[in-house]
Amino acid sequence: MTNPQHTHGPSPQTAQWRLPSGARTLGWGCAAVGVVLLALAAWLGNAAGDGWRGFLRSYLVAWCFWASISLGGLFFTAVQHTTRAGWSVSVRRLAELCGAVMPVLAVLFLPLLVPVLMGGDGLYPWVAPEAVAASDLLQHKSPWLNTTWFGARAVVYLAVWVWLGRLFLVGSVRQDADGDVGRTIAFERFSPLALILLALTTTFASFDWIMSLEPTWYSTIFGVYFFSGAAVAILSAMILFAVGLRAAGVLRDAITVEHDHDLGKLLFAFTVFWGYIAFSQYLLIWYGNIPEETEYYLHRAHGIWGGWSLALIIGHLVLPMVGLLSRHVKRRPLLLAFWAVWLLVMHWADLAWLIWPSAGANAVWAVPVEAACMFGVGSLWLAGWLHWASHCALAPLADPRLPESLRFENSY
Repeated sequence: MTNPQHTHGPSPQTAQWRLPSGARTLGWGCAAVGVVLLALAAWLGNAAGDGWRGFLRSYLVAWCFWASISLGGLFFTAVQHTTRAGWSVSVRRLAELCGAVMPVLAVLFLPLLVPVLMGGDGLYPWVAPEAVAASDLLQHKSPWLNTTWFGARAVVYLAVWVWLGRLFLVGSVRQDADGDVGRTIAFERFSPLALILLALTTTFASFDWIMSLEPTWYSTIFGVYFFSGAAVAILSAMILFAVGLRAAGVLRDAITVEHDHDLGKLLFAFTVFWGYIAFSQYLLIWYGNIPEETEYYLHRAHGIWGGWSLALIIGHLVLPMVGLLSRHVKRRPLLLAFWAVWLLVMHWADLAWLIWPSAGANAVWAVPVEAACMFGVGSLWLAGWLHWASHCALAPLADPRLPESLRFENSY
């Protein structure tokens, strides 16, 4: 980094870069709503009489949805530091805050982890000894798919994500106070390692928590598939935060239509990337025509899931790809926000498509349980975001590239 320039400390301009005083109260309200909704979901799930199978899948969908936004936030932050990006400085704090919610998600993972450690097979069939004994393939995979090693890996994944989330946000906030340019240099040097850690932990976590729902199936590209959805999720969330905060009178002079334009371009790119990875996985399995691999798509080619698959192709790829192609759309906040909401809904549909068909006829899929889990976990996630956001500025005040970001304009 050569000849950095920065401004240190708050100014009349940056005074509008903080949440209003009622944000903390709103956060506590969100936390209360989240607890009530999850209690309702658990009560309804128990009443379904399917051994908690339906509740656990609905909860896994919800947890993966909100965790993917936080993981995407860590990825976005690390990429911006690695590439020494200047345009993104004023929006980067939004991603840092998303990544900082990881401690909340770590606690919320316990309802998924504890049943596995106690030997419950409501989610994962490989937990049941009789299922392993009846399958040579599961016996072959048992050194990896066993409850002890599963729990140990989960602790490692979550610990790495919590550490990275705290590291990025706390370091950035401390720079707001001391103006130390050395922090930016340290982030630039550390972030390539952070990307490697994120790539490894996210890949293996997607194997453990989603792919092992059908343990006889495997795909080496599955981790990239999950990552592509997380990238779409964080960009959509950042767009909605940026548009919503500006509508509330916050960050109006920090995040402009130029930043919207670049976020829209990235959202378009990762939407296409998601489609490319999804097609690549399907094509290789279709071409290979190996029974152990094709059964995964057979489960998703008939009944409701056949229509769901078609809806994902159209709704997650074709329509948003066409809708986000125009420069006009990416420079109109409300239009861009519409597509951000659309793609978040499609991201949920994608996760449901990955998780629910593994249940077969053994689980009850109830819309009230699904909604209560989704909004319950989401309310607690938002409470965590508001907690961190209410303690700091919503843009890095002393980052040496902040002036560049504030002057940023797209050339095309």
